[in-house]
Amino acid sequence: MTLSASRSRTPLSIGAGLAAAAALTLAGGGTAAAEPAAVAGSTTVTPAGHYFAADLNGSATFKAGIVTVTCTVSSSAPTGSGDANRVPAAPDNHNAAGPVGGPLSAPTYSSCRTSMPGVWATVTTSGEWGVSVQHGAPSTATLSMPSGGLVVQTSGLANCTVTAAPDAGASIPGTWTNGAPSKLTFTNVSVPVDVVGGFGCPTSASSSVFNATYDITDATDPASQITVTD
Repeated sequence: MTLSASRSRTPLSIGAGLAAAAALTLAGGGTAAAEPAAVAGSTTVTPAGHYFAADLNGSATFKAGIVTVTCTVSSSAPTGSGDANRVPAAPDNHNAAGPVGGPLSAPTYSSCRTSMPGVWATVTTSGEWGVSVQHGAPSTATLSMPSGGLVVQTSGLANCTVTAAPDAGASIPGTWTNGAPSKLTFTNVSVPVDVVGGFGCPTSASSSVFNATYDITDATDPASQITVTD
């Protein structure tokens, strides 16, 4: 997740929890009055210019209808060049009024199983992914998934294809925790899906619930930590 500050443009600084929308309150007599939108605080990601990796801590689950797919291996790694999975150089690693975001290597998933006996699963990803982070209490993060960027294919007693974010992509909100390593956590996030298949496939499901925690480590200097501050 290359993290580039949102200045004249805002790539990947999409997502829930990064800035509150203007609220409507009812004054006496039932008149609606708009309050000013809350302003997001500053965000700084360090060390500037360092590449980072994201590795699954525990398991990732995707639940659509009565079917749960669990994967125990997942990662997003830098390629060694370019902007993906890289903290931008200063001063672009700081945003005085909002999140810092940028491109992310599409995460990979393997060692996947399903909750249905005799049914196996593979997960493939593609397209341009991204991530943004916003300092706060707690700090938040948003993973951006391209349209159709994640596909779950089951085989065996049930042959199903589950396509995430089939129409317009999705913004997946999470939380960021500084540490050694820092962690990026997604808890019970609903993602739109399209399910096709025959017997045993949850074809009536229109969303999948996603859970995962990733350890974020500094790939440039393993002795350092990727940290989000104000």
